[in-house]
Amino acid sequence: MALHFRQVDAELEIWIASSDDYSFVISNESQTGPGLHGDPGFVASYRPDFLNMPAAQVSGSPFSTFAEAERACNAFLNRLIIKG
Repeated sequence: MALHFRQVDAELEIWIASSDDYSFVISNESQTGPGLHGDPGFVASYRPDFLNMPAAQVSGSPFSTFAEAERACNAFLNRLIIKG
């Protein structure tokens, strides 16, 4: 199952996607500018929908491109499904 991201905030550059059990968020962060501030790049995070816990970063964040972050989220989801 592939995640399909949709942009929810163009100004802040935030995209979301969800599977049956997990939610994923990708945000484009910079040290300055109008968006979220942090290490420059695309930060990917996930949260299990069935647990009341905060989001955790996907390994490798921040990524250089949105496509890299999207691939990492899909790979991470596959690992979660296999282990779950």
